Order: sequence, then structure tokens, then C-alpha cells
Amino acid sequence: QVQLVESGGGLVQAGGSLRLSCVASGSIFNFNVMGWYRQAPGNQRELVARIFSGGSTNYADSVKGRFTLSRNDAKNTVYLQMNSVKPEDTAVYYCNARRAVNEYWGQGTQVTVSS
Repeated sequence: QVQLVESGGGLVQAGGSLRLSCVASGSIFNFNVMGWYRQAPGNQRELVARIFSGGSTNYADSVKGRFTLSRNDAKNTVYLQMNSVKPEDTAVYYCNARRAVNEYWGQGTQVTVSS
């Protein structure tokens, strides 16, 4: 069973930076896609960014130019570097991974951006 463990969330001022990490219990090499989603109170969970096995990435329009997704296969870890954060980035951030028909989620990490 794959486990995803997020870390790095917290309280940050608007304009600041934060880096989220997602460590998988096994190799991430054969995941088809890994990424980050977020959910703010009263909102649906939405895609923030994802990276495919070939290395291509997708970003939500709201974070393009501010957030950067990267992966370290040797450490079984995916990172989300969040720069120039805004109060509207406040949410619980979830790590997601997909392998064939299977999908896995982490427990989530809270990010709060103060104005």
C-alpha cells in the first residue's frame, strides 16, 4: 500500500515563500503522475500542479509563475515551491499520486497566508 506524507505547511505572510514536501513510502519512479491539490473551506478540491512520468508539468492558472513543482526520484519526494503567496492560497494542500487505475492521497497539510 502506498503512503504519501506531506510536510512543510504553516503560517506565512503574503508575499512570502513556503516549500511543501511529499514523501512516498515506495519508489515514485513508476507513478504515472504526481501532484498537489488544495481545498479551501467551502470550496471543492482543485488541482494546483502535477508532474507526469515523462517530466511535463501542469499548473493551475492561479499559481503559474509563482509555484514550482519538482521531484527527486532518489528521495521518493515531490516538492511544491510556493513563492509570492497570496491570502487566496490559504487551503489544505494534498499530495496525490496515480499508478494505472490506482489513486493515492496524503493526509493534507494546512497552508495559511496572512494579509
